[in-house]
Amino acid sequence: MTAVTLGIPSVRGVPRRAATPAGKPRPDTPLLVDRYGRVARDLRVSITTACSLRCTYCMPAEGLPLVPRDELMTPEEIGRLVGIGVRDLGIRDIRFTGGEPLMRRDLEQIIGAARAAADDGMAALALGPTSSAPTSNERVRIAMTSNALGLDKRVDALVAAGLDRVNVSLDTVDREAFATLTRRDRLDDVLKGIRAALAAGLAPVKINAVLLPETLEGAAELLAWAVEHGCNLRFIEEMPLDADGQWTRDDVVSAADLLGVLESRFRLTPAGREDPSAPAEEWLVDDGPATVGIIASVTRSFCGACDRTRLTAEGTVRSCLFGNEETDLKALLRAGATDDEVGDAWRSAMWAKPRAHGSDAVELAADAFAETQRSMGAIGG
Repeated sequence: MTAVTLGIPSVRGVPRRAATPAGKPRPDTPLLVDRYGRVARDLRVSITTACSLRCTYCMPAEGLPLVPRDELMTPEEIGRLVGIGVRDLGIRDIRFTGGEPLMRRDLEQIIGAARAAADDGMAALALGPTSSAPTSNERVRIAMTSNALGLDKRVDALVAAGLDRVNVSLDTVDREAFATLTRRDRLDDVLKGIRAALAAGLAPVKINAVLLPETLEGAAELLAWAVEHGCNLRFIEEMPLDADGQWTRDDVVSAADLLGVLESRFRLTPAGREDPSAPAEEWLVDDGPATVGIIASVTRSFCGACDRTRLTAEGTVRSCLFGNEETDLKALLRAGATDDEVGDAWRSAMWAKPRAHGSDAVELAADAFAETQRSMGAIGG
């Protein structure tokens, strides 16, 4: 059995704001800008490393080591960081991830704290000397990425707490293939959770499917299912973030491979992206209105338009999936830091964001990745 750890990235405290990489001065802006001109407005918050499935590309059979409960961010700490992000740093989209967020018994409290903090943050901006009252379209969106196991039992409470949308990880609708891939025979329960999300009004429900050689043959069937049930399907090229470290470039199923399979059954028309920072390229399915998206994170890198900032379950801010430096915001909160101090630490962390895939090397190939000390399950999707 291969030993798997969460990894020990380099963790920083409060960096001096002037101490920026290569001496390049940070512009005088409150936003989460980096040295390459990107601005982070999309916050991903991991709240656990625990999961109810054991997907082969994400976790070893025995799962990942769990973060001790007292090291996890509390709902109050998450709410405070969300408030700082929205009010002071320009965050406008929030998504909770894991592991599996539904493994947190206090998930409803987490969503509620985030919703209250986000709404208060927008209200504070509306009262500012140069701000106008935010319109309904400016409400901060709160979403969750989940495997949907048990979602049917909690979705109403989550919506009441302030959840706006859900993304569900589902790679196949073939029961045998699902059981093999996830090491759990739970497909029917996942589909039950998706139906509950649709019934609760969380549309559009987005389905995330990792492209794998063993599921490529069933990709068209998954798309047919998504179209039938009114879900937005997005396929994602597999990145080297597996806990076992078995990823190789030769095993990657590319967007081109997938399009060849899908076009044998559907007529696909390029529709571009929802917005320049959206990772998924979209295609109309049989002239629409249904679409299918492809996130070609390996073969068609979109790092140049990345607008994400990430918090791990332990409360460290991570500027890039493949950048190993982390700044410990939770420690600052627990040490009594002010909101301004926390915001400055967050800004400095994002200013140091690598150019692409964890590296600042200009000559780095589009499909090359810096080695990361954490897997996706430990970082949060």
